[in-house]
Amino acid sequence: MSPRGGIMRKAIRNGMLVDETEASLPVTDRAVQYSYSVYESLKMKNGEFVHLPEHMERLCESMEGVKMKSRYTPADIEKALRLLSSAEGLTDETFRVLVVGGEPGYFFITHAPTRVYPEEYYTDGIRVTTFEGERYLPNFKTSNLLVSYLALTDAEEKGCFEALLVNRKGYVTEGTRSNFYGIKGNVIYTADDDDVLHGVTRIGLVESAKKLGMDIVYEPIRPESFLEYDSLFITSTSMKAIPIREIDGRPVRKDAHGKVLALSHLIGEWE
Repeated sequence: MSPRGGIMRKAIRNGMLVDETEASLPVTDRAVQYSYSVYESLKMKNGEFVHLPEHMERLCESMEGVKMKSRYTPADIEKALRLLSSAEGLTDETFRVLVVGGEPGYFFITHAPTRVYPEEYYTDGIRVTTFEGERYLPNFKTSNLLVSYLALTDAEEKGCFEALLVNRKGYVTEGTRSNFYGIKGNVIYTADDDDVLHGVTRIGLVESAKKLGMDIVYEPIRPESFLEYDSLFITSTSMKAIPIREIDGRPVRKDAHGKVLALSHLIGEWE
């Protein structure tokens, strides 16, 4: 049963409206066994999908990046999104699109209420950890997320909100479900686009930085240099921008806390 008054949620399976429990995959399918699938998350606000064309373009880029051919087109997925939102009477929700490759291939759409984070995450900042590991094909949203699962589980066991991935060169690339940034003066530092997921919210961050007259330098951050930055923060579709107050049990600076909150506000407006 769903949490919405005991009513079963609906989902999409290959363009058809089904009960959420029917949105399943055969475990004998090789694409399933090899996690040959890509995904995209997007929000609906006030009955409108937020940056839907950009999300569909991003999904196509992920499919092309892993050489996935599907009989389902972006138009099919958009039609299914609207079918699901209309059938469920949704106006403010988060949707997850999953496309599975191979033959015959599948696509699914599920939904859940958009997560709202506690106000103290923004006013006080969050606690995070570091974890040695990096995603395979980081530019694409694939279902190869084992390192992210292990890192986030480790963080949660330590009472932290997120884990930052540290690659083999000793740089922080991204979080398990977020992008990572540091501020020095009026400059935002972050890993190069080739090393991280360049999602829709990252574009919003760039646009928001321009409005604040801030520059962006694509230069990754080493854990040993955390204290050199005025503030550190993460972004994602659901979070916007959340400041960090502690990494691996050690406090970090919050001198640019106001700038992080201003960026978070502008990302929300951009949506």
